[in-house]
Amino acid sequence: MRRLFPVTDVTDETAAPAGEAGTPGGELREWSPAELAAAYAYPERAREGRQPWLRANMVSTLDGAAQHEGRSQPISCAADMRIFGVLRALADVVVVGAETVRQEGYRPARARAEFAAAREAAGQGPAPVIAVVTASLDLDFTLPLFTSPLAPTLLLTGAGAAPERVAAAERAGARVVTAGEGAGVDPARAVRALAGLGHTRLLTEGGPRLLGQMVAAGVLDELCLTVAPLLTAGDAQRIAGGPSVTLPRRFTLKSMLEEDGFLFTRYQRT
Repeated sequence: MRRLFPVTDVTDETAAPAGEAGTPGGELREWSPAELAAAYAYPERAREGRQPWLRANMVSTLDGAAQHEGRSQPISCAADMRIFGVLRALADVVVVGAETVRQEGYRPARARAEFAAAREAAGQGPAPVIAVVTASLDLDFTLPLFTSPLAPTLLLTGAGAAPERVAAAERAGARVVTAGEGAGVDPARAVRALAGLGHTRLLTEGGPRLLGQMVAAGVLDELCLTVAPLLTAGDAQRIAGGPSVTLPRRFTLKSMLEEDGFLFTRYQRT
């Protein structure tokens, strides 16, 4: 892996391993989990619990497809999955849409030994909590996401959710959090509710509909986008769908890594 942006002339042993672009004589190698964690560290305000920071992690092909045959895995790669694991290891909570849970077969986040000490020092549990955004609560509560998580799965739903589904979720061990009026979930209210539970390092993995709602609501602070050197054509979704914004929202490129033709970019709200 190498760093393409920002370009530096001197190797930083913590955040810019040997082999980065601009390092004379550097040898390309696989970055360690600690080096990736330094490159993707949350802002201080989120690490200290003062203010939530919502980042998204998505993958897209060159022609804009966020999925192939309904799943993101076919357009991913080993380096993308390493970064996926590091982003989870840094987060307090992973926010995901119910349809993505169903399509991708979501399981509980696992504890990773290489991050155990860092998470304990940061006051985090052994693994991030999974928070599912769902209006209907139409989920299979016999899945491992509900039967064997390291921390109870959160369900973000509206005040109008069916009482029988709320009761079923709570019997399964999930924690139901109201984050909207009626049946829907308000993204801004969801972020505030999670922060109120002590989760200020937020990560969403989509899907496209949920990410689109977050973009439209103006609550997304950062986008970690993997650009895969693939073309798929077809009618696959983009990384964000749903309601449009009045004016396009400007984000600034903060960093770009590359491995085997895949680009790993970080953009932050301007």
